[in-house]
Amino acid sequence: MADLTKINPDHRRRLAYLYVRQSSVTQVRVNTESLERQYELTRRAVELGWDPARVVVVDEDLGRSGAESTAREGFKALVAAVGLGQVGLVLGIEVSRLARNNADWYGLLDLCSMTDTLIADADGLYHPGDYNDRLVLGLKGTMSEAELHLLRGRLLAGVRHKAAKGELRVALPVGYDYDPDDRVVLCADEAVREAVATVFRRFEELGSARQVLLSLRQDGLDLPRRRPRARIEWAPATVGFVHGMLTNPCYAGAFAFGRSRAVRLLGPDGAPTRRTRSLPPEEWSVLIADHHPGYISWETFQANCARMRANCAVPRGEGGGAVREGSALLQGILRCGRCGRMMRVGYSGAKAPAGSASPGQSSRYECIAAGPFDASGSGRVCQSVGGRQIERAVVAEVFAALEPAALAATVKALAEAESARSEHLRLFEAAVERTRYEAERARRQFDACEPENRLVARTLEAAWEQRLAAVGEAEAALVGERARHPGSLTVEELGWLGGPAPT
Repeated sequence: MADLTKINPDHRRRLAYLYVRQSSVTQVRVNTESLERQYELTRRAVELGWDPARVVVVDEDLGRSGAESTAREGFKALVAAVGLGQVGLVLGIEVSRLARNNADWYGLLDLCSMTDTLIADADGLYHPGDYNDRLVLGLKGTMSEAELHLLRGRLLAGVRHKAAKGELRVALPVGYDYDPDDRVVLCADEAVREAVATVFRRFEELGSARQVLLSLRQDGLDLPRRRPRARIEWAPATVGFVHGMLTNPCYAGAFAFGRSRAVRLLGPDGAPTRRTRSLPPEEWSVLIADHHPGYISWETFQANCARMRANCAVPRGEGGGAVREGSALLQGILRCGRCGRMMRVGYSGAKAPAGSASPGQSSRYECIAAGPFDASGSGRVCQSVGGRQIERAVVAEVFAALEPAALAATVKALAEAESARSEHLRLFEAAVERTRYEAERARRQFDACEPENRLVARTLEAAWEQRLAAVGEAEAALVGERARHPGSLTVEELGWLGGPAPT
């Protein structure tokens, strides 16, 4: 099939470049026959008259897609060598190995045409400067690009069809597992379930992902992480991990697919880049509520997301956002009665020393009607009111509304506090139980080791001692947490408050 008259001595004086590529690491590991066929093309170059020492194999791009050349260093080196006139022949088992993007393919063809470089594949030998050969190579490049589009379309169609039925098997977040029938079920590990539930309970109480993180770190509580091969490890909480748990609809018992979209952009250097953009729930491809057991309800999940959006920074002069520093009671929730704008908070006076009974700085609520208000006088104050007098009025109204049911509310609050305390302690108790199990497991591994094999025994003994130290820390944390909370009310005290006696 090769027209050897296209090869002249000048071609053979230059190098022959063999380009080897497979699209993924799995193909490199599994499709070994295809890889072997590509390497055997060195014999083709020798048959065409090239010395074996002048055949260069370019295989740096194994495991990389041919859809674009930005991450293919081997292809870039090949194009550079062709542009410098160092290459007489470019070999590839087929056009799709060299490029599946017409922009890259035609760029290579133009360089080969200008530098009198030949291209060969399993079907024949071509000269890009010849019209008929360039036409054939162009058709092959177009078909290669279309083939990639068809393959991707078929795969994505199958995935989306299965996802629409909620049957697509995806990577589950920590706290969930698949049963033998591929159904999503809660994790069998009680400590893992309690840790996940604690994150949502604390967010309901604190209202901020960052405050949840700080409270977990203050208590010395770790969170479970799912590692490769479904292994659970415990590590300190991070902002990203806590935020990811709070915004994952899987914890609300929902199956969601298509929560993000890949967007192609041009980077600062002009090279195309790919970014992932999160989508609002109404734009998700698939959303199936009540798909599996959840740690929270779907309504709670939506309320949590709305609460986190409200915690984001807001434009200057508007209210909202997370609770800020300062003693003002009504910051971020007070609106002007004249124009309806959110009122800002300002403070005057020196800060009170730590431990002092003095109120220190006094707050003041101001409404800036137009533009920023600064020392130059730009902006107009709609109205301004002292913080202490309006806060006293608000607090008085709140207590007046609660006074008829004060005792009943106290009893209910105490009962809720006792329940919250029990839930809070469960996580510390689970941590003690988990560390004891790990220590006992390390002891069994040490006991199973032959005493004479000190190379292994020393390592196992050190691991056992480390686990025992972790048990001591967990037990001390549990004792400290129990001592931190006050005792429960007695039957007589509950009777005095008018509440039901404990059962």
